[in-house]
This record gives sequence, C-alpha cells and structure tokens, in this order.
Amino acid sequence: MELDGVMVKEMTEHGLREFPNEACGLVAASSGRPVKFFPMSNLDASPVSYRLDPTEQLRTFDEMDEQGWELMAIFHTHTHSEAYPSATDRKLAFYPDASYLIMSLSDRERPELKAFAIVDGEVIDQELAIA
Repeated sequence: MELDGVMVKEMTEHGLREFPNEACGLVAASSGRPVKFFPMSNLDASPVSYRLDPTEQLRTFDEMDEQGWELMAIFHTHTHSEAYPSATDRKLAFYPDASYLIMSLSDRERPELKAFAIVDGEVIDQELAIA
C-alpha cells in the first residue's frame, strides 16, 4: 500500500489531537489507490480502545458510495504501545478486505505507522510506502 505524505500527516495530526485517547478513521480508495482520509470520532473516548461512531461511519460509507470509492483501510492509534494489532483489534476486525493501519504514538515526536491485514484473527504484515 502506498499513502500520500499529506494523508499520513492528516492521520498524525488527528492522532495527536485526540491524544491521550485513541484516534480512528477510514481511508477511501478509488481503483485501489487511496484518495481520502476520514477522521472519525472515537465513541469509547479511551486511551486503550476505539469504536467508530456509527452515524459518522454510515455518512462516510454513503459518501464513498456516491463517489464510487471503496473502503481501503481502517486507521487507529495506539497511544502507549507498538503499532501492532492487539487481541481486541484482532477480535473486532470485521472487514477482511480492508487493511488496518495502526499508528503508535508511544514516541509522539516520531509516530510509527504500519499496515496489516487481519483475516479470521490472523495478522498479516503489509508493505506500506509513504510517497
């Protein structure tokens, strides 16, 4: 997966703005290429979990449908741990065709972003390039 540096900056700013709670969002794609990051509210408002706001999620999916975009990735931050899916992340990974982007903010000066596929609870590392 290749992400535009501007999109990664938007993710980083969203993550730092929501700190100390986890931040979350969705990435839309067109023809397999990311086109827009949708920062979302974390209904859990928690430093250890996230839950997308279903109203925002529905509105975002509607916009994606209107634009002919598809869901490419689900983004969230880990505020004090590594950028790797937790047991909860694996349990709640309901979109096997989407990538899971996890940004560690344990070092807020140098956030680390990684991509994974999660299928039936199994974590698969994905390549991530930032252009």
